Amino acid sequence: MDGAARSHGGWGELRMSELSTDLSVNYATAGTELSPEDIKRGHDRRRVREQRAKGRGLSLLWLLIGPGILVMLGENDGPSMISYATTGASYGIGFFMPFIVLTFAMAYVVQEMTVRLGAATKRGHAELIYERFGRFWGFFAMGDLVLGNLLTLVTEFIAIRAGLGFFGVPGALAVLGAFLFNVGVALSRRYWTWERIVLGLAIFNVIFVPVAIMAHPVTGDVVRSFFTWGPLPGGVTAAFVLMVMSNIGATVTPWMLFFQQSAVVDKGLTTADIRHGRIDTALGAVIASIAAIATVIATTPLFLHHVDASSFQGADFATAIIPYVGRAGATLFALGLFEAGLVAALTISLSSAYAFGEVTEGARSLNSSLRVGWPFYAVLIAAAGTAAALVLVPHAPLVFITIIVNVIAVLAMPPAIVFLLLLVNDREIMGEYANGRITNFFGIGVTVLLVLAGLIFAVVTVFPKLLPS
Repeated sequence: MDGAARSHGGWGELRMSELSTDLSVNYATAGTELSPEDIKRGHDRRRVREQRAKGRGLSLLWLLIGPGILVMLGENDGPSMISYATTGASYGIGFFMPFIVLTFAMAYVVQEMTVRLGAATKRGHAELIYERFGRFWGFFAMGDLVLGNLLTLVTEFIAIRAGLGFFGVPGALAVLGAFLFNVGVALSRRYWTWERIVLGLAIFNVIFVPVAIMAHPVTGDVVRSFFTWGPLPGGVTAAFVLMVMSNIGATVTPWMLFFQQSAVVDKGLTTADIRHGRIDTALGAVIASIAAIATVIATTPLFLHHVDASSFQGADFATAIIPYVGRAGATLFALGLFEAGLVAALTISLSSAYAFGEVTEGARSLNSSLRVGWPFYAVLIAAAGTAAALVLVPHAPLVFITIIVNVIAVLAMPPAIVFLLLLVNDREIMGEYANGRITNFFGIGVTVLLVLAGLIFAVVTVFPKLLPS
């Protein structure tokens, strides 16, 4: 389908060059009126052009960061942090420390490709699938994403409720407050405003670092684990395989592809910004991996003191570590769970709205007006609202749900990466920014690892007696 015909809500068939030379795109049509959303994006791009012309590197980086940090810290969501907490309580400091670093390296490989795709094509991920592979696969990708996102959003509100529950906040109030905050930020109708607010919240993911320090880990043991990939208490068991899958699913999931590529487009990044997009993504991966490792360390005292955390809910971890990190450390841990759930709820619900707008040829931008973009905002609000309502169902096995959601994410990831690799190798749309041999080597390598992880999990599930329980 012709690019200009499907550009509404993206960059538009507009005279971007009137706002900034950075906004000139191949399918811009001279003489067409500028929409309010493109004027907003043009204002942001003008500032980028000015800082680039003045050679102000740090100021330019500040303007261009956002999608990469948000996708990585957004993936350090409620289920992920509970998964890391369960890992520390079950295995302590050992195999999973370097394994977490590996998973974030895998995430960087995948997400770097979405940066180039978004910057080179000015299209979101769902939109490209629709255009290149047809209507069926476009709607399939959107439907699969929206359903998966709904399940994940449920767990985000679980984390929000658990985190604030530590302070005695009623569950219904915590969930309703988070939902209304999500709606309020989205209805600012400004991508830049939304991004800066969520960035401000996301940086509090590192709140787990002081908790880890309060746990008084043995520095030598922490360092040694990164070089020895050990110890691994109990060896390879069915429970270990489930935890491996959960930790992969805590780092590499389908919504990340859709969110970052669409956010790159919504932000207005061009091919000149790809280097900064890579820095943004790498910085996010480093910060997120530090926070994840800190969470494992923070709950390791539970493993060392043989505390059974298998039935813990989110807030139970904060309560359980009080004897080892004090009330202050437990308070920070609970706040971290709340932050993780809130940031993820904001980013994941937005990724659903992006995909819906891209496939249905409607608005797909936070710069859209309510009059034009009401279906986009309606999907965002409906996704968050439905999950918020479901999370209030009583007596749900919260930790089990969060771990299983991560496992499902791993099983759904290989098909998503296949689409990604096909798109990023399509020189008709990517030109010189298509994958080279090295990027294909790593991209295919990540895909193979995820497929193998899924196959191993399937075999262990079907034949549970192959491994000790």
